[in-house]
Amino acid sequence: MDAAAQVHRIAFDQAMPWLAGLHRPDEDRWFYRERVFPTCRVWGRFDDAVLSGIIAFRKGWIEQLYVLPVAQGRGVGTELLDVAKEACDRLELWTSQRNAPARRFYEARDFALVEQTEGARNEEREPDARYLWTRRLDPR
Repeated sequence: MDAAAQVHRIAFDQAMPWLAGLHRPDEDRWFYRERVFPTCRVWGRFDDAVLSGIIAFRKGWIEQLYVLPVAQGRGVGTELLDVAKEACDRLELWTSQRNAPARRFYEARDFALVEQTEGARNEEREPDARYLWTRRLDPR
């Protein structure tokens, strides 16, 4: 849990520096221990003994997907996303409207933008974007 929380914080702060330090490390660990691990399937990608990325998902929703900056661009995020795609026929997620790299990542992996909000319902009060992926049926 500690390693997952640390990956989350490092990747989050690097992707959205205007929100860096939103939570303290003990708050991140509490969040993973009390909220993420009890409600989600959590998968990690390790490079040697280092956790380089995590995905937390439940039926139909990706709750968390973070990859350490040093591991980005090497297929780690795609590999983790594929785990959730294998387990679900439909996935939704929220991301910040200002997080252009994340938006490009999801759009390149067949997620479609379905909603944008001003952010009143998220903790950061950041305009956000909801994406949807649906498994394509085999025409055979």
